Amino acid sequence: MSASSIRSTISSANADSARLGDQSNPHTPEVSVIMPCLNEAKTLGVCIEKIQKTFRREGIEGEIVVADNGSSDGSQEIALSLGARLEHVDRKGYGSALRGGIEAARGKYLIMADSDDSYDFSHIPVFLEKLRQGHDLVMGNRFKGGIKPGAMPPLHQYLGNPVLTLLGRMFFHSPCGDFHCGLRGFSKAGYEKLGMRTTGMEFASEMVVKATLMGLRVTEVPTTLSPDGRDRAPHLRSWRDGWRHLRFMLLYSPRWLFLYPGVFFMLVGLGTGLWLLPRPRTIGSVTFDVHTLLYAMVAVLIGFQAVAFAVFTKVYAITEGLLPKDPGMDRLFKVITLEAGLAAGAGLIVTGLAGSVYAVHVWSVGHFGSLNASVVLRTVLPSVLALTLGCQILLSSFFLSVLGLARD
Repeated sequence: MSASSIRSTISSANADSARLGDQSNPHTPEVSVIMPCLNEAKTLGVCIEKIQKTFRREGIEGEIVVADNGSSDGSQEIALSLGARLEHVDRKGYGSALRGGIEAARGKYLIMADSDDSYDFSHIPVFLEKLRQGHDLVMGNRFKGGIKPGAMPPLHQYLGNPVLTLLGRMFFHSPCGDFHCGLRGFSKAGYEKLGMRTTGMEFASEMVVKATLMGLRVTEVPTTLSPDGRDRAPHLRSWRDGWRHLRFMLLYSPRWLFLYPGVFFMLVGLGTGLWLLPRPRTIGSVTFDVHTLLYAMVAVLIGFQAVAFAVFTKVYAITEGLLPKDPGMDRLFKVITLEAGLAAGAGLIVTGLAGSVYAVHVWSVGHFGSLNASVVLRTVLPSVLALTLGCQILLSSFFLSVLGLARD
């Protein structure tokens, strides 16, 4: 009999055994360890044996779920031969594999870990103890526990992970000091509240961000990272996956993506405009006149657009369940109603029209001849700004009302 036939026989036998075991054992394991797998034959068996050893030593009732993402190196046979549960996940991606494995897991508590033998599975009891205490998400922190030489590329250790973690803490006020640790534990009930969507490496960030935003109990414990046991390059692509993490955090933080930049542009534009509106200003040998005033007006328009997008994004995300409800938004909508927006927009339009009529009047006094641009534009530019902002506020008010229909 050929080696492939032997492996096939083993696979079938273990699959049957696993199914029988599921039917004969009505008890739900306390913990399920989920490992995503794509061609990890060299290290998968070592990881499974280490987890089983920890289970036996600590008296933990647990199961191991290998979420296979299409391996072609015999990883499936290894998982079954060692007594792990095998879950086939057709959709490609790190997040897809984990989501498939988590959905198949039966444990009350779940621990996810890479199958490259880089994490210390003897730390599982530490994670489990925190979960038993009522925490919904327990993150490993490799920077506190120790990163062994060669375990993490310098680009990741000193730039990628620290910067993305800093942004995550700043954007979402997360308590986690290592956003991308691949060893973490969470309760099944807590996970089901998150409504995870991503399919790639950004799955790691999504879990932390959503758990923080939804007010789940999040904590972290030190853990170590060792050089992995692979004989091939990792699936991670530094710049591509780093950008995907950053993109996700920006999209989930409308205030940093739209609101704060928008407010900044509006304040700078308004300040500069008010400074230049009475007359030209000279600093040193440089004179600022209506040309700079024009850019200031444009900055106000860009800033308003960004602020509007921040509100649109927030309302849409809450309506679609991507973000939790925000009491501040509810209070805001009690003040900023459709009618209030229409009144403000109409007021600006009337103001802009009045300024435009006055500018035409000044022109008529000069018999519609040539004008002093430095003087006339100080009336025309604010009038155009008021007209444009008024129209934008009118349209934005209607659009916001459409987005908020589901809130009524």
